[in-house]
Amino acid sequence: MFLLPSCRKDRIYEVEPLPVLPPSPNKDKEKTNEQYAAILHANLFQTALSANELFELGQCIESIGDKELAREVIISNFMNEPDVIIPSDSVMRADIDAFVNATYERFLVREPTEAERTWFRNYIEADPNVSAELVYFSFALSNEYLFY
Repeated sequence: MFLLPSCRKDRIYEVEPLPVLPPSPNKDKEKTNEQYAAILHANLFQTALSANELFELGQCIESIGDKELAREVIISNFMNEPDVIIPSDSVMRADIDAFVNATYERFLVREPTEAERTWFRNYIEADPNVSAELVYFSFALSNEYLFY
């Protein structure tokens, strides 16, 4: 008996390419000082700034020289206003995932990735001193918040 080796057709798996991009790949334009102040005020108070206040804040940022320090001062001043809209710590801790989602959408205009959501959930649960104000402050100072 004579046997010949036979060929078998290989299986081919088609995989569609999936682009792997950071969460905010299209944010590449830095906000002007006035845009930053206007958007920050809208995010914290849910109202627009007057043209006069906007001009003054823009001048304030430019006059200090250190933009990051100026932004910290402006955020701190906004946070000390009585009509700032920040959820209470009990609301934040009651549903951390909803708080994280809402904060990302409010400040970064996108949904958090699963890794970001998990990190914030673990961070908030692990430290009882983390407040909603502190989270809002950190989002307003983030590098991603400076771009649109």
